[in-house]
Amino acid sequence: MKKLENLNPKRVFHYFEEICAIPHGSGNVDEISNYLKHFAKERNLFVLQDELKNIIIIKEASAGYEEVAPIILQGHMDMVAVKKPEAAIDMKTEGLNLKVEGDYVFAEDTSLGGDDGIAVAYALAILDDSTLEHPRLEVIVTVDEETGMDGARGIDVSMLKGKRMLNLDSEEEGVIWAGCAGGARVDWTLPVEWEKREGSIYEVSVKGLLGGHSGAEIHKERGNANWLLGRLLEALQEVQGFSMAAVKGGLADNAIPREASAIVLVNKDREEDLLRIVKDMEIQVKQELQTKDPGFFLEAVKREEGGCRCLTKESMERAIYLLFCAPNGVQAMSADIEGLVETSLNMGIIELEEAALQVQFSVRSSLESAKDVLIRRLGAIAGMAGVQQKVRGEYPGWAYRVHSPFRDMASRVYEEMFGQTPQIQAIHAGLECGLLSAKIPDLECISIGPNMQDIHTTEERLSISSTERIWNYVLAILKQK
Repeated sequence: MKKLENLNPKRVFHYFEEICAIPHGSGNVDEISNYLKHFAKERNLFVLQDELKNIIIIKEASAGYEEVAPIILQGHMDMVAVKKPEAAIDMKTEGLNLKVEGDYVFAEDTSLGGDDGIAVAYALAILDDSTLEHPRLEVIVTVDEETGMDGARGIDVSMLKGKRMLNLDSEEEGVIWAGCAGGARVDWTLPVEWEKREGSIYEVSVKGLLGGHSGAEIHKERGNANWLLGRLLEALQEVQGFSMAAVKGGLADNAIPREASAIVLVNKDREEDLLRIVKDMEIQVKQELQTKDPGFFLEAVKREEGGCRCLTKESMERAIYLLFCAPNGVQAMSADIEGLVETSLNMGIIELEEAALQVQFSVRSSLESAKDVLIRRLGAIAGMAGVQQKVRGEYPGWAYRVHSPFRDMASRVYEEMFGQTPQIQAIHAGLECGLLSAKIPDLECISIGPNMQDIHTTEERLSISSTERIWNYVLAILKQK
């Protein structure tokens, strides 16, 4: 029995459930891309699958809409695939275990991928319905948006005729997004050396944080487990015989990490010093985060006594320096739009590997110059510690258009349907509108979507009622002449 078959709109949730049954984390998109290609071919629709596995599907106008300007529907097929540490699921090979509770759909112990599976489900339900009224529809479904927008960067859209684009990659009903920040990924690689040490071996962990999307929720100033672990390790250096054997935290560079841990070693007669510092820091940080992230706690668990391969003193000091000194979170707020984050970064992933400590950041700014300065600032810190810095996945911001008839029409339709004027806003999170606008001259874009909570986390929720309202709203926009 299907889990979502009794939800409305039925076709939307039918396709959303089919999408959720296919593993489609970023970098693992072949199967979902082939599914979309097969869908289009079965319905005799034009479909193009490029070398990156991006998909373009075209459906010609319904009767009476042949002269209406085309509309591009756009979303991405990949999701941030994260799971709870104890979950047995392999998200590279297994589908999601969907659940319904009240007004929400979620996935047990994993992220849901409503970002952006719901956009793909909307598009498929539209393409599959021959009774709808609409102009020529050009559907773009990109790959690997969550890891740098590589699909949007590499796609060829020269065949398209549309100059109006409805991006369906937003998570707040009642808001029409009309601009977004640009961004980049920044990777640090610190070469390390090892030595054998003796002592008491502990695992110290940062736990209980809320996490969240590093664009949509960075302004909430929730705790970043990776940065907090760096703060703890810096304090623990005062313990006699302190060494570090492992570090790991975070699951995606654009998700605020909820947990991080390290394996450390101290002299056998200094265990109480370690436990005291952990407890003192827990008290301090709990006070700092008591409103922003109240579930935070630290844990120190003794594993064993004996020999352990640890970083050399020089490698350890450099590693801790990086984790402690790296900037993180909101760097500047917009002076033009109240409440909008202008510039931020998120230390999303840290991992101590055999040859190097790897650190990954997501950098965002609505000002290109501020983004560049922040990247150079990271480079300066990296250079002082002998770290190699690599910048990848840069994407431009999406500039707000003062005059946009398409946005005005969408705003009018919303007000007619729901009796209130939608908010027109810019968003700090990155959207593919900037990259696609650079490829399609004079493209008018708006971005909308149903209510979702805690995307990029295992608590991700999709509102059923909001999904239906936005579905009806999308159909009303397509029906306009």
